[in-house]
Amino acid sequence: MPDTPQDAAPRTGTPARPQAGDPLEAELAREQGVVDTLYGRLDELREATWERLRAVRREGPSGSPQNRSERDAFATLYEDRVAQLRSVEDRLVFGRLDLADGTTRYVGRIGLTDPDQTPLLTDWRAPAAQSFYRATAAHPDDVARRRHLTTRRRQVLGIEDDVLDLAATEQLGLRALAGEGALLASLGAGRTARMHDIVATIQREQDEIIRAPLAGTLVVQGGPGTGKTAVALHRTAYLLYAHRRQLERTGVLLVGPSRAFLHYIDQVLPSLGETGVVSTTIADLLPGVTVTATEDAEVAEIKGRAVWSRILTRAVRARERVPAQDVRLVVEGQELVLRRGDVRDALGRARRAHRPHNEARAGFARDVLGRIAAQYAEALGDPEADRAELLDDLRRSRDVRVAVNLAWLPITPARLVEDLFTKPHRLAEAAPELTAEDRARLARPAGSGWTASDVPLLDEAAELLGEDDALDRAEARERAEQAAADLEYARQVLESSGAGGGLVDAETLAGRFADGGPVLTTAERAAADRTWAYGHVVVDEAQELTPMAWRALVRRCPTRSFTVVGDVAQTTALGGARSWAAALRPHFRDAWSVSELTVNYRTPATVADSALRFARAAHLPVSRLSSARDVDDALRLVRVARTDELAPAAATHAVEQVGEVVRPDGTGRVAVVVEPGRRRAVTDALTAALAGAVGPERAGELLQGGADARVVVLTPVEVKGLEFDAVVVVEPAEIVGDGRSGASDLYVSLTRPTRRLVAVHHADLPAGLVDAG
Repeated sequence: MPDTPQDAAPRTGTPARPQAGDPLEAELAREQGVVDTLYGRLDELREATWERLRAVRREGPSGSPQNRSERDAFATLYEDRVAQLRSVEDRLVFGRLDLADGTTRYVGRIGLTDPDQTPLLTDWRAPAAQSFYRATAAHPDDVARRRHLTTRRRQVLGIEDDVLDLAATEQLGLRALAGEGALLASLGAGRTARMHDIVATIQREQDEIIRAPLAGTLVVQGGPGTGKTAVALHRTAYLLYAHRRQLERTGVLLVGPSRAFLHYIDQVLPSLGETGVVSTTIADLLPGVTVTATEDAEVAEIKGRAVWSRILTRAVRARERVPAQDVRLVVEGQELVLRRGDVRDALGRARRAHRPHNEARAGFARDVLGRIAAQYAEALGDPEADRAELLDDLRRSRDVRVAVNLAWLPITPARLVEDLFTKPHRLAEAAPELTAEDRARLARPAGSGWTASDVPLLDEAAELLGEDDALDRAEARERAEQAAADLEYARQVLESSGAGGGLVDAETLAGRFADGGPVLTTAERAAADRTWAYGHVVVDEAQELTPMAWRALVRRCPTRSFTVVGDVAQTTALGGARSWAAALRPHFRDAWSVSELTVNYRTPATVADSALRFARAAHLPVSRLSSARDVDDALRLVRVARTDELAPAAATHAVEQVGEVVRPDGTGRVAVVVEPGRRRAVTDALTAALAGAVGPERAGELLQGGADARVVVLTPVEVKGLEFDAVVVVEPAEIVGDGRSGASDLYVSLTRPTRRLVAVHHADLPAGLVDAG
């Protein structure tokens, strides 16, 4: 669930309307009129865009290829615009600024103007909206009053005013109306299975990070609940707004720790009007590679070490070798010799070109064949023989093909990496830095499925090997010529038709032209191309990345423009980061900076303080952290007499929490966190207890839905990055185990709840988690 507040919906039901004559009633009515106008304009834009899209579609597939390409491009643009206008339906407007000069400015998800281009609504990312997030009484930034609007669907439900300049407010005759507060209301809202944006409640320290410059690498460090993920997503939306021309062409890559995490956050960017981001995990990073296998954490750590860049380089070099002795060849009855010295010279010349293995092979083969061709002409007694015919004879000769391939073998990344794990002599030859024990751990049968930690190795191998690019170069020249023609044509189309309507420039339209095939977005093209260079990369839970995973990401963004999000105190991967300096300097040198989030918006203070005490006792590198609020009875520690009572007790307390936090409106979630070995027993006990409490049918509804279920049983690894109203942690000492990663696992598990944590245990609690009563 979100790291910072959900939407500013009321806690339960619909709030009572103010009485007639109440000043609040008049203000609510006035704001409702403004909101009605803004939604009316949104509806007009939707209908106008729909009509343009329908007109394009009505033209059908006839006409020249260029005309069809033009229609496809416009259709895609209008479809994107319709999707954007749909996605901002909820809480379209959420703020108002009353400026000291008497003007009023409304702030919302997107910018809107009337037909005469008069501004109606300011996009939250625009410079004009910055004061909504940063103005304070000490530095009002020409703002007299800031107003938060609480809405549900298209109805205004509440108002919360901040008076920032008292003198200006009185001079303008403005009234200040108090409510629950947008931030506190959002903190108390029930959780759902999807993360919500925090655009209405962004705090100053968060806004400064969101609006930081595009260039360079920014590390967003913060403890649990500080809003790291939400800030990263809103920063992504901001960068796409502020650097639209650059990032629409190059794209943004968002890397998350798991598919479940990406599923959890997948509605945030669309709700902010952005749909063109490529979201992936490290496991899914390489097009055409599907991860189907798992492995021990120790094996994954070995594969993540930086030394693999050297190991794979040696493995490639092993496919470039001088034969042990001269090789006798027979071509069309003539005896020839492939000399070791000729091969050595050709190898050296090809390597000095510093091209990938498979691409450099073409030059090596030409060099070797040229030397053999000279022998061939001499053997034929015809120094003037047609060289092309001689080379053709050599290429058809099986002896020649075998000899050249043995000297410089073309190979795929998959074959190179699999050979290292299935052929011990290959790994021993390429990896002298690894111990015999490490190499034995890596051994596996041929045909084993790929694991997540294999993907960076495959990516490194693909970079070293490349492809035979003769055809690619020819196609690239044709594409460049076509792109220039498309750009000029796009300018002519926009000038003559006026069809862009301000939605697109000529460069973007030209990028959508694709003769004879579907029109692909930048994100679609980027996701399918391993060599795509992104304009910006966002990495969440970045502390879990290994050195090899970092190498794979860095090569996808040559400008090193990154937003790196994480907390080194929550590192659970054996090969993950213990400090940002150790993780980032090998790849970014000193071109990175850290911004720290220090306010915990998620976890009640009582729970957060206990978790911090434990983390410090476990010597985890925790960040400074203060909680925004506390909740009564937030922490319960329950000890059972016997180990076999853990599962029933956890189930009982989970059912109790379901009764307290799960609501009819679809909000409220409960998680039980257990080590994998106890998962089945706890799941069975919970299913039975919940069925007994609410009936089998209702219990099934609450437990079904996988990651989206209202009541879930998760391992410490699976719960990472999520949040719930209530969390039951089973046997904390068992989660800690005897390693540092276990301490991080427990720290993560303890900091997931927004309301209550229940720790059920038989063994003594780890240091720091003391009984509050």
